[in-house]
Amino acid sequence: MNGAPLRRSNRHMILATVALAFGLVTIVAGGRVLFGGADPGYVVFRPLLIFNSVMGAAYVAAGIAIWRGLRWTRYATGTLAALHLLALGALLFVFSSGRAVAVDSLRAMAFRSAVSLVLWIALVRERAQRPLRTHFIDGGAPGDPPGR
Repeated sequence: MNGAPLRRSNRHMILATVALAFGLVTIVAGGRVLFGGADPGYVVFRPLLIFNSVMGAAYVAAGIAIWRGLRWTRYATGTLAALHLLALGALLFVFSSGRAVAVDSLRAMAFRSAVSLVLWIALVRERAQRPLRTHFIDGGAPGDPPGR
């Protein structure tokens, strides 16, 4: 479970590109609104904006890790998915209590949750499809004494 690289597949490269692009777009869009460069046309729920910007940076980090084939990417993308789902639940609660949360924010969080879930599921499935290693590094079978 260390950070040693795994063999990268075309699917890894696609997943990495999706995570990197999604993260960069999220950072740019969130940064423009956060620093006053763009007006989305509705009341901005500032904690959500900050959360999304931080998650954008996390997507970039996950994308780099996926690109490099690091083993812990499943855990990173699983954490991203869980955090997005929790944020979606909190946002739905705030919206249902009548506070100012734009419907566009709900849609965007649902989309972010879906993207993070797809990334996580794809990485988990890819790991599950790899054959199990049945020999030790020196070529022996499990249970053989070292050096055989």
